[in-house]
Amino acid sequence: MKTPFNNKHLLKSTLALAVALSLSGCSSSNDNDDDQGIGVSPSATVSLRVMETTDIHMYLSNYDYFAQAPSETLGLVNTATLIKEARAEVPNSVLVDNGDLIQNSPLGDYEALVRKDDILNGATHVAYKAMNLLDYDVANLGNHEFNFGLEFLDATLAGADFPYVNANVYVDDGDNDESNDQNRYTPYYIQDKIVFDSDGNEQTVKIGYLGLTPPQIMQWDNAHLQDKVIAKDIVATAEKFVPQMKEEGADIVIAIPHSGLTASAYESMAENTALYLSQVEGIDAILFGHNHRVFPGDAAYDGFEEAGIDNVNGTLNGVPAVMPGFFGNHLGIIDLELEPTENGGWQVASSAVSNRAISTKDAEGNFVDLAEADGEIAAAIELEHKATIDWVSEPFAKISAPIFSFFALVQDDPSIQIVADAQIAWGSAFIQGTELDGLPVLSAAAPFRAGRNGVEDYTHVKAGDIAMLDTVSLYVFPNTIRMVKVSGGDVKEWLERSAGQFNQIDMSTSAEQNLLDTSYPTFNFDIIDGVTFEIDVTQPKRYDNEGVLINPESSRIVNLQYQGQAIDPEADFLVVTNNYRASGGGNFPAIDGSSRETFEGPDENRGVLRSYIISEAAKSPETGLDPSADNNWRFAKVSTDTPLNVVFRTSPLDDVAAIAETLPAVTPTSPLKLDENGFALYRIDLQQ
Repeated sequence: MKTPFNNKHLLKSTLALAVALSLSGCSSSNDNDDDQGIGVSPSATVSLRVMETTDIHMYLSNYDYFAQAPSETLGLVNTATLIKEARAEVPNSVLVDNGDLIQNSPLGDYEALVRKDDILNGATHVAYKAMNLLDYDVANLGNHEFNFGLEFLDATLAGADFPYVNANVYVDDGDNDESNDQNRYTPYYIQDKIVFDSDGNEQTVKIGYLGLTPPQIMQWDNAHLQDKVIAKDIVATAEKFVPQMKEEGADIVIAIPHSGLTASAYESMAENTALYLSQVEGIDAILFGHNHRVFPGDAAYDGFEEAGIDNVNGTLNGVPAVMPGFFGNHLGIIDLELEPTENGGWQVASSAVSNRAISTKDAEGNFVDLAEADGEIAAAIELEHKATIDWVSEPFAKISAPIFSFFALVQDDPSIQIVADAQIAWGSAFIQGTELDGLPVLSAAAPFRAGRNGVEDYTHVKAGDIAMLDTVSLYVFPNTIRMVKVSGGDVKEWLERSAGQFNQIDMSTSAEQNLLDTSYPTFNFDIIDGVTFEIDVTQPKRYDNEGVLINPESSRIVNLQYQGQAIDPEADFLVVTNNYRASGGGNFPAIDGSSRETFEGPDENRGVLRSYIISEAAKSPETGLDPSADNNWRFAKVSTDTPLNVVFRTSPLDDVAAIAETLPAVTPTSPLKLDENGFALYRIDLQQ
């Protein structure tokens, strides 16, 4: 691990002194020096700005690889401008990254696949070509850091000019004795941060950083991690290490959990733990992520004041906390005011929390660019960025009809259909000649690009040539294929969990009602192909968004059939899915990696998809593969005399309206209405 203390940091200290003197109106001389250095005036305070990036997901450039066009709504090159501006405003600052850095965009795939051998042999990962120029103080590991295996991760981290911390991933030593467990990574880092107080005098604040990642990595990336590491509970880990950090002299402790926010009751090994960490004594600030949301500010966190969530001031049980979105679209800032303690240390006296966006919309809905791309960062990544564009643009097959995900949440959809067809074909071949041969093979697939990450987050592949880029758009994550043996009853419960995507519709009112629960992650909206079914959205959710059974008497899934007959709850089925879902990701009932027999394939789901497209397109070389949806599901007809006004959000592109004209039940609002995030509102007729 490389030390963060180098000449660049000495230069930063000199610049910080200049800023401090300018802000305080003081000179650099001091009459209170003694043999032990500069003393602390009882009235002197230290202003410390803590900046966070998180969930960059290899969107380093201000470029949308899927749209194949520049985008000023994402990219570390834009965030870098905010970082430099925010740093220049104050005398003292630190910069932290909270992981989920190296995976997601095609640039991440290019580094992990094309440049893998170079990186394993010592070449610097392109992420650090950028980040090393921004003087990060420390970083944490997210769950997606483990997607490509430990060897690649270790080689990647070697390129960082700043330390990484993680406290809850341990070496798997094969015994059950916790007393001898060894951390796989450095659990925490105590930084002797040179700062300047309100009098312009140099001081040292010992800042402790504690890194934490979801223990679910052991499920989601089991193939990479089994027998190599184990992961422990986030909160218990913090309770272990925070006192140790304090004993070692940390004035303040900053928790950096790559973990989200929920008001649900705490459970051991929880995935989203920011609120629970705020109750751990000794934590002074929390930099969190993982949920791809903005805190404070996102409406999803309104109304939980009694649980300790202050979505206006950015505190959790009084502890300042921030989550700055995803893809570099925000910079999180916690401004701490520190006061001296009686024993010569420092403590938090007050705080202010904010997020700065790289772009916004004005009152008329027009785009406003708030941060121009930083030229230094853009130049550092240019080679790999351009190579990625070339790599993903090479066509390998043809399709005879377009593939889009604009309506994936409201009707059967080609972007899910083509994945389902590929997975069923793989599963049918996988069981040939085995004891499983003859069992029905189904597929579970979700729309990965259905607006979760903004108005541009949709798949749209036109008929004709299809390229590597398009398969990445269809299947964003580098998951590996799995097959789970389930009962017919399990299939229904699986779909009931998926149906949490929708709000309950009141059929007694003509007021406008939103169909989609936008706090529900779309990657958990699994459509099971190979069966037919309807979803009754007038019924309450059976499971909440965390997968907890809340309405045992409710049933949204109706008319569930296999081959035209009501499904037998006791019959056996094989569902092809991915390692994330099969190992418990999303907390689907009985799908946890152990309760049902699971079979592992050697392939990535994206590879299976690409091979299927090549094979099927070759059967019709002139026109290619037909990816059209088979319409195996729909909403149950709502029978009421009250005219309903049910809307959902989708992309505002003109192409979407043209596609809607060819589809049943969906029409744009007229005149077209946009919501506060720029999504177009469409109506859906649930009464036909």
